[in-house]
Amino acid sequence: MTLYEELKARGLVAQVTDEAEISNMINAGKARFYIGFDCTADSLTAGHFMALTLMKRLQNGGNRPVALIGGGTTMIGDPSGRTDMRKMLTKEDIDYNAGRFRVQMERFIDFGEGRATMMNNADWLLGLNYIELLREVGACFSVNNMLRAECYKQRMEKGLSFLEFNYMIMQSYDFYYLFKNHGVNMQFGGDDQWSNMLGGTELIRRKLGKDAHAMTITLLTDSQGKKMGKTAGNAVWLDAAKTTPYDFYQYWRNVGDSDVMKCIRMLTFLPLDQIAEMETWKDQQINRAKEILAFELTSMVHGREEAEKAEASAKSLFAAGAEADIPTAEIAENDLSADGTADILTLLVKSGLTPSRSDARRAVEQGGVTADGEKIADTRAAFTGEALRAGVVIRRGKKAYKKVVLK
Repeated sequence: MTLYEELKARGLVAQVTDEAEISNMINAGKARFYIGFDCTADSLTAGHFMALTLMKRLQNGGNRPVALIGGGTTMIGDPSGRTDMRKMLTKEDIDYNAGRFRVQMERFIDFGEGRATMMNNADWLLGLNYIELLREVGACFSVNNMLRAECYKQRMEKGLSFLEFNYMIMQSYDFYYLFKNHGVNMQFGGDDQWSNMLGGTELIRRKLGKDAHAMTITLLTDSQGKKMGKTAGNAVWLDAAKTTPYDFYQYWRNVGDSDVMKCIRMLTFLPLDQIAEMETWKDQQINRAKEILAFELTSMVHGREEAEKAEASAKSLFAAGAEADIPTAEIAENDLSADGTADILTLLVKSGLTPSRSDARRAVEQGGVTADGEKIADTRAAFTGEALRAGVVIRRGKKAYKKVVLK
């Protein structure tokens, strides 16, 4: 099986400009390709997994990746898939975020000599002369075609700013610049980037009279069609300080039964024949598949040692309650009542397991709360300072856990 055939078998390929040419270049290890990463936060997320693992797969096949940091494009903000305008960041914030990205990317990509390159489009975008850009690039774009682009549709409902309207031109210019100056012949990205990527191939054709190629990868969605990589409305971060290795492991351990094999096929590097065997698993074997998925992805992001700790913690939690090495939530002496205890409602709120005491009360009354493996039926249940110094594992439902510790 060729590398391109494997990408298709894993369900990664969405749209391509010229399948025969792209397949030939990838299989021969002659693709010098780029994927862009805008610096909208100080950490990459699980949503970037598809791009990062694709870069790793292609690099392993002899192709040369360019990780393009969007120091310039982040100052505009990508409107793709958005109903509101992105928050505008300062250049200092963007530069800081860009520095954090490289550390995380190095888990996936070998930036050794001749292996891969990291660039920042601020190096060429921030110095552009506006009039020159309009004359050299603006004349190559049809406003009518741009307004029909998928990347603008949702923003058009609430009003698309002229700032965001320029994003396609900036991304297209990136491809043109990289093709002309660095021999980058392909661009990859999420399927929601198709219009922007075609803008780049067309700009290269019109300005240079040459063909460049683009391929989009399938967006990672659950069985309801929602993008994966968020939990309780918050991103699942690749930075351990923002999402602990344990919480990262637990996110993938708790994916839906109908989604686990798709995630294994698209995100892990397990052999396809092994995955085909796993696809026949049923009942309790599905839970084993989830554990394999969680371990593989946690190993990639945080290293094997952290993955082993997270796996052991998850199993220990179910087996022995408070002895598990799970994320902790600290409370202070002034969180205790006058008698030196803290009630279950306080612990639920302080640990972040519930947003309010009323929500905590409902959780207890509905029988969904345990402490050190024992179900809590009384909303007045309290824990001594001594017990809390040792740590009490509070569980809400099946998936949310915290070890509450008095400091």
